[in-house]
Amino acid sequence: MTKLVAISGSLRKASYNTALMRAAIAMAPAGVEIVEGTIRGIPLYDGDEEAEHGVPEAAAKLKDLVAGCDGVMLFTPEYNNAIPGVFKNAIDWMTRPPADIARVFSGKPFAITGASPGNFGTLLSQEAWLPVMRTLGTRPWFGSKLMVSKAASVFDADGKLIDEATEKRLRTFVEGFAAFVQDGG
Repeated sequence: MTKLVAISGSLRKASYNTALMRAAIAMAPAGVEIVEGTIRGIPLYDGDEEAEHGVPEAAAKLKDLVAGCDGVMLFTPEYNNAIPGVFKNAIDWMTRPPADIARVFSGKPFAITGASPGNFGTLLSQEAWLPVMRTLGTRPWFGSKLMVSKAASVFDADGKLIDEATEKRLRTFVEGFAAFVQDGG
């Protein structure tokens, strides 16, 4: 069984990216398990805190989840044309101590997608993640781009995906990434 981890980069309860992530989890193809990871509870990175107390439990839990999976899907919001600080912060904690970077990230397939209420989806945020993924030694998947724009019209008030075209594109994205991971990337 192929195990993927899906992580939303938003803390908001009614997050479009969390809704998109949960829709993706629900459409895992046969032979694939998609597990939800969370950035909730990860404090701001502080080297003094790390030196005194080590990696916080929430960060260590997410780090171990990613280290133990076959591939990772990031569902990224876009804040001011870039990566959300809370999401980047979680990844930064996962690189501590630096000796763990290879165990957690090296050669790991990563897919990046996202949803936004704006007209351009999360194009700039997705592009901004690429230098981070390169630095960490991941294997980004470029097989399909998915940027969900005008997300308020794609999800209902309960966060259920209601747009058939987006559902089809998401299914293609999930199946394509799963195949990439299963084929050894």
